[in-house]
Amino acid sequence: MKSSYTLLSLALLALLPFGNLKSQTTAPSAQYSPTADPLENKTILVFGDSYVANHRDSIEHTWHYKVAKRHSMRYINAGRNGSSIAFDRTRDGFGPSMLTRLMQINEPADYVVVIAGHNDAGLVKNNTDSLKIFRYAMYQLCDALLDKYPAARICFVTPWNVDRAGFRPVIDTIVDVCGEYSIPVLRADTESGIHVRNEAFRQRFFQNADTAHLNNDGHNLIVNWAERFLMGL
Repeated sequence: MKSSYTLLSLALLALLPFGNLKSQTTAPSAQYSPTADPLENKTILVFGDSYVANHRDSIEHTWHYKVAKRHSMRYINAGRNGSSIAFDRTRDGFGPSMLTRLMQINEPADYVVVIAGHNDAGLVKNNTDSLKIFRYAMYQLCDALLDKYPAARICFVTPWNVDRAGFRPVIDTIVDVCGEYSIPVLRADTESGIHVRNEAFRQRFFQNADTAHLNNDGHNLIVNWAERFLMGL
């Protein structure tokens, strides 16, 4: 009986596709490394409003600067306090729209991170015509970004979930328009763990307890979360 099992085993082994086994055990290509750092030594352009410029605090305290430093990236900060995606705010001292500002940037980039919309929300409020202007500006900005940086990894970051008129429609518009362009969006409004509506939280993690600008501790709260997002682009 034992010899019958042996003969059966040999017969089954003879039927195995040994040619395929060789290809399955071939060493991975030298170009592929599952542990490679996709951000290392790349150039990151962070473009936007005071979420980028960091208001009155140091740029070195921002989460995006910290991510860049971790990965030895070349870091370009193109933030401007008060800047708006759709509206020219030159008369208020905050400069032209971000579409105009983008045309003035001549730096190459591997990653382009757009963080904006807070000031647009404050201008849109409950005005449907202003929201239409904002939506059209989002289309223009996405087109311009793809034309200017066709090979870059581009993403948007939403404003916080501020409980004021204009924020929800502006955030929804950012997500909707980016979706039409297959541009990833980091949902700071719903997934960041930033509790902007809680005063005690703002007292600890925002500059002067406002509703826009994280302090150093606040940026530290989200740096790992944002880093994982960028590494997955």
